Amino acid sequence: MTDIFTELDPIRSPLAEDKRTSTTKSLRAVIGTALVSGLLALVVAIGVFAVAVPAVTGSATYTILTSSMKPNLPPGTFVVVQRQAASHLHVGDIITYQLVSGKPEVVTHRIVKVMVDSNASRTFVVKGDNNAVADAKSVRPAQIRGKVWYAIPFVGWIAGLRSTSLGLFALAIVGWALLLYGAGMVLLTLGRRFSQNRTRRRARQ
Repeated sequence: MTDIFTELDPIRSPLAEDKRTSTTKSLRAVIGTALVSGLLALVVAIGVFAVAVPAVTGSATYTILTSSMKPNLPPGTFVVVQRQAASHLHVGDIITYQLVSGKPEVVTHRIVKVMVDSNASRTFVVKGDNNAVADAKSVRPAQIRGKVWYAIPFVGWIAGLRSTSLGLFALAIVGWALLLYGAGMVLLTLGRRFSQNRTRRRARQ
């Protein structure tokens, strides 16, 4: 004789299901808010270091466009350059200099040799980290725009959008979208917490 056992599905409580669903939604909301807040914080930090700091300190900003300074400064890197007296520049410093004094075209390369003539005038031999040989002509102090202070990867491509009306429009749209989305997520989370607290107070009464 064979015994037959019937397995009964556990009875699921609607209250438990609602609680589980509410917890999952709350967790998703918290994670979403954290991600958006982190993204907003990153955008603000980039804005501070790419715009505010250079403006306050009077530094110049440039975008690396070629591969000559890879891997340290690959294309798209945003560099902030501070003015520096030629006497304070040394081998190993990365400088931005004009190809022709007074002309807008510039190059950002590393100093590999400092030469001083009989009149104590300094000239600099520079080279791209990714180049096999040094630049053909030495650099005179009048050509030097400054020494690279710090660099921000990839931001140079974004900064390049500011030069076109379409790029400025796109940046504005993205910026406002992030701000509105972040504000909406924060308000939604606060609303849910307020609703949960009110429900708990009613349950205690």
